[in-house]
Amino acid sequence: MPSQKLISFLDQNKVKYITIKHSAAFTAQEIAAVSHIPGKILAKTVMIKIGGKFAMAVLPASHKISFSNLKQVLSTEAVRLAYEQEFVDLFPDCEVGAMPPFGNIYGMDVYVAQSLAEDEEIAFNSCTHSELIKMQYKDFQELVKPKVLKFAQETV
Repeated sequence: MPSQKLISFLDQNKVKYITIKHSAAFTAQEIAAVSHIPGKILAKTVMIKIGGKFAMAVLPASHKISFSNLKQVLSTEAVRLAYEQEFVDLFPDCEVGAMPPFGNIYGMDVYVAQSLAEDEEIAFNSCTHSELIKMQYKDFQELVKPKVLKFAQETV
């Protein structure tokens, strides 16, 4: 079931969205396949640490983070992938690794890959490994106010 915190936030802001149930899947590419959502609109949320502070990097399922690009656009060398055990307690309402890209409701910055921001829709985990939320990207942009940057590379 989706996070009540997330659903309440979307409902309070009168955002239209749909939920999509699918069989349990744990990688972004698996989720895209089982839910029949194109990998370019399925957002994966990757936890990163920037100078010791947690942030979310959000990119299409079909892409990977280029840490060299991310370091360059953020003008810092202090960027790394966060370890699961470091952030598991930050999302008590979510299954491990299924956090939605709404860092604003969890008190952290959100960085979105420019390629994801070019689509009309966005779909993402809703705190579970068996349900997605799909909504208009412009609504996501308005609610989260992420920083849109070039840091993702398409996987081969």
